[in-house]
Amino acid sequence: MDKVVHFEITTDDTARAKEFYRSVFDWELSDADMGGGQTYTSITTVPTDEQSRIAKEPGAINGGFTARSNDVPSPVITVQVDAIDEALKKIEAGGGATVTPRTPIPGMGAFAYFRDSEGNTLGLWETAM
Repeated sequence: MDKVVHFEITTDDTARAKEFYRSVFDWELSDADMGGGQTYTSITTVPTDEQSRIAKEPGAINGGFTARSNDVPSPVITVQVDAIDEALKKIEAGGGATVTPRTPIPGMGAFAYFRDSEGNTLGLWETAM
């Protein structure tokens, strides 16, 4: 069974969102240079294992901020799968659609976005071996 492992909160103004979530929930926020002028802000809600980057507390997940767009208009939950390309084939066969194809993140894994049969945008995560 594939499980939910990450969330993303969509933003129009990331600086404003960072201030809000840091002050309201005391979450730890950290920026990472993704190259090409792109920055990703990670959200730590619970401590993580340094090697696996998995939350140490059972049932808890961490997340990040992503820019709101037509393809990603609202918060996203992300499901971990063994192989994104295989999952996308199943999604499309089941009436869903690929929004963003498999996109590698060096040293970590890969992600993709898809639209389900109800029009919701969700994410997929594949951990690097």
